[in-house]
Amino acid sequence: MASILFRLGRFSFRHKWWVIAAWVAAMVLVVSLVSALQPKFSKDFELPGTDSGNAMTTMQKYFPVATEDQEQASTSVLVQAPDGIAKHAAEIDKLVASLKELPELKDAATIVSPLSVPAESRAQALSEDGKVGLIQVRQTTNIMDLEIDDKHEFVDILKDHRVGGLNVEATGSLMSIQDEGGTAEMLGFGVAFIVMIVFFGALVAAFIPLITGIFAVLITIMLLTLSTEFLDVNESATGIVTMLGIAVSIDYALFIVSRYRSEVARGGSREDAVGRAVGTAGSAVVFAGLTVIIAVVALMVIGLPFVTQMGLGAGIAVGLAVMAAITFIPALLGAFGRFAFTPKIPWIKHAEESEDADTNGMRFGRAVVAKPIPFIIAGLAVLVVAAIPMTKMELGMTMNSEDENKALELLAEGFGKGINGPLLVTVRNAGGDVTAAADKAVAHIKTLDDVANAKTLTWMGNGSDPKNPNVGADTALISIIPNSGPSDQETHDLMEQIRDYKNEVSAAGGTMHVGGMTAIMSDMSDKLDKALIPYLIVVVGLAFLIMVAVFRSLWVPLIGTIGFIFSVLAAFGATVAIFQEGMFGLIDNTMPLLSFLPIFLIGVVFGLAMDYQVFMLTRVREEYIHGMTAKEAILAGYRHGARVVSSAAIIMICVFASFMLAPDTTSKMLGFAMAIAVFFDAIIIRMTVVPAVIALLGDRAWGLPKWLDKLVLDFDIEGGAVRNNGLEDLPGGGASLEKAGAPA
Repeated sequence: MASILFRLGRFSFRHKWWVIAAWVAAMVLVVSLVSALQPKFSKDFELPGTDSGNAMTTMQKYFPVATEDQEQASTSVLVQAPDGIAKHAAEIDKLVASLKELPELKDAATIVSPLSVPAESRAQALSEDGKVGLIQVRQTTNIMDLEIDDKHEFVDILKDHRVGGLNVEATGSLMSIQDEGGTAEMLGFGVAFIVMIVFFGALVAAFIPLITGIFAVLITIMLLTLSTEFLDVNESATGIVTMLGIAVSIDYALFIVSRYRSEVARGGSREDAVGRAVGTAGSAVVFAGLTVIIAVVALMVIGLPFVTQMGLGAGIAVGLAVMAAITFIPALLGAFGRFAFTPKIPWIKHAEESEDADTNGMRFGRAVVAKPIPFIIAGLAVLVVAAIPMTKMELGMTMNSEDENKALELLAEGFGKGINGPLLVTVRNAGGDVTAAADKAVAHIKTLDDVANAKTLTWMGNGSDPKNPNVGADTALISIIPNSGPSDQETHDLMEQIRDYKNEVSAAGGTMHVGGMTAIMSDMSDKLDKALIPYLIVVVGLAFLIMVAVFRSLWVPLIGTIGFIFSVLAAFGATVAIFQEGMFGLIDNTMPLLSFLPIFLIGVVFGLAMDYQVFMLTRVREEYIHGMTAKEAILAGYRHGARVVSSAAIIMICVFASFMLAPDTTSKMLGFAMAIAVFFDAIIIRMTVVPAVIALLGDRAWGLPKWLDKLVLDFDIEGGAVRNNGLEDLPGGGASLEKAGAPA
């Protein structure tokens, strides 16, 4: 492995302009294809093989008009006044007039003041206390065709009519449009650039990892966008891919460039120095990237299309980040040549320390090695305390943006929490008339608790006569509004009670399914729960085997895996405390954790945890097998790895945390969860607890049973085969490092 990467690094350095041109051409090609085809992401969630998925399939086939209505823009406008909206009738009329000027309205006549709705329908538009009113705005525009300018125009209308104590909010299609973004990404890149300037003490070297990060992420996003021409890809996948792609691209590049600087300081040609850097640090990057790829691609075992898309997209991003680190980085280093570490920042102390320097990393390492037990206890105690709120963890799913929260509160206040999450029940009789089965289903549902519209509950058929659609219908659609909210347990129980009645409906000649977004999210949560154990077995099992091969040790992978369990539980606890419990007042609108967060966080953080395990401990093993004692090797790992690992962790934390600025809840919560998880795992586990435990084990940490040692392939991840390539003719054979600072 090391020899192959050594040659690849030298090749990329030597043929730098061809390699750079290939990366530029790849980016231009995918951007051009996206610009020409203009593919669009989906906002739908499909759950094939589930009851809710079957319900939605039935709706799409036998109720095409209703399905089309769901695909068209529909927005709910809420008006509220503490003294009753009747006292604001004139302003509400003005609001209605403004809403009627919106483009592509389905029927402007249906946009009316809640105070003007006929008495028989007033309960659907005006709350019992008269304080909250509902105005429906329906457009012929497909939801996917809405643009951010449409939202801005709509929001301006709402603002103009918030006068005289009248509160005007909205939820639905127009409010769900997200800004194109870029703020979070730019902030992440900006922070990363500052950290790398401090790390390298030079502008060009700090800039190089950013270039590779931009290329890798942009190509990945463009490829993901292109795939929407052939696949139904949910737009939520892009945020995750961008988040992870930026972080690992910069981390891997940082690791390679840092090792290159060390190798240049040792002497020999820059071409050989690149080869040695890619052969040693590059080996660690390849295996670190492989663990992350396994972790995210294994999300396919869950069987949820949008989760699979996230995993595959993230896997491609990590793969491109690895390729960029071992090809693009050497080419850029070759292009900049001796200017790679210029201009130096005079007031920043050079980051690459000499072999005898007493660095902060060394001082901390000596303390850990001298008294490992207190550090182990203190580190694990912090994580245990952080994990305590996890006992209160609730899971749910919402796709609403922050802009809709106030409207949703008003909607629940005036019309009940369940109005925003109806259950859609389909009943079908493939052999003919569905009336008997549909009537039986409706009669039963009316008897159930938590049905808000029990008195008015009925079914709609798919008959050919628009005036009498129930006549001759073979399929029925029933819309049920729960009393409880979409994420409440009562709603889930209601859904299961309806499903439990399937056999009785079958006896009447029908087949019944329960769908709607609420049911989809509930089924999604159930599927994620069932997939968790198989997923853990696949990910942890494969990654453990890789780590055994990387470190040729059983203890090191075992310690790393146990440490990961502590860090991920602490991350869950911290996320629950902030987002669900509202601790410290950082989040105004608390919410359950996203249903897919646990399994996705486990996958990503496990991969990243192994990243830092590899980055920190490969140097320890490298020095150990070249003659140092176990404790001396740990100190050498701190000398050479502490700064690069801590810098990489800070970059990744800042990139993830920057996504809390995103408007959608998914990005906010995932950004925080992954940021805090990286902090716990990189700083507490990989930088403190793991070295402390290895110091306790001593030589026992670095070895395999004889029978296993014969079976495990030697990948030479430490780069022993290329460690001194190009240095053989130098005094000492390149065995000692120069005491110099940054190479010019």
